[in-house]
Amino acid sequence: MNDQLTSAQISFYRENGFLIIEDFLDKTELDTWRAAVDEAVSLRDNNVLPVGSLQHESTSEKNNVFQQRMNLWMDHDGVREIMLDSRLGKMAADLAGVDGIRIWHDQALIKLPWAVPTAWHQDNTKWSFASENSISIWVALDDVTMQNGCLFFMPGTHKRRLVDYPTEGHLGALFEAYPELGSMEPVPVIMPAGGCSFHNGLAAHGAHANMTPRPRRAFTCAYMPDHSRFNGEPNVLPERILNTISVGDLLDDEEQNPLIFSYS
Repeated sequence: MNDQLTSAQISFYRENGFLIIEDFLDKTELDTWRAAVDEAVSLRDNNVLPVGSLQHESTSEKNNVFQQRMNLWMDHDGVREIMLDSRLGKMAADLAGVDGIRIWHDQALIKLPWAVPTAWHQDNTKWSFASENSISIWVALDDVTMQNGCLFFMPGTHKRRLVDYPTEGHLGALFEAYPELGSMEPVPVIMPAGGCSFHNGLAAHGAHANMTPRPRRAFTCAYMPDHSRFNGEPNVLPERILNTISVGDLLDDEEQNPLIFSYS
């Protein structure tokens, strides 16, 4: 794993809200990630369910966007070993500039053949904690091209929280609410299988349609800075947690949001 960040990479991330690392996994590591994620998705589809709440797991097959399976680390040992790797946590902490990192949730995101685009959005505005330093990793399990549904980022948009737009709207709904962003040039994230990108939870991003007869597989993990607090949004939290916390309480349940790296 290419987990050694340079000061230039950290500076680029903090200025632009994203970072692309094309040579993140070597071939052996890529094979391991593919096998674990493919098996975990297959088992989930055969009703092997995670420990956490499943009512929050959503799929978009009906809307022909992507096959989505969440929190695979909870019920698959191979994915758990991958996701709890402290090297990932340290990279996220160093990029975000925080002293500790917890898993918020992972996701298998499989862009289906002929799937429609993913609308422009920010991530953290939907989560159960509000942080200017939330961060996600997005790992390409297949080559990502302009044809099969690559991501696009709007540089610098992580410096502003955008809330007044329909989260399930059409591709450009964000720009109708914030027309000044519609004149920006987005950056396409084209990378080989085994590459990755990191992005801030407030970085505006979307994705192309998949204009091929093959799925495009990716595996992502959203990270929460340690010491984050509940903001009242249920999002992916299970009932056992929602029934016992109040707004302002720490989100530090190790079964739901394990601490995978800390400097303290």
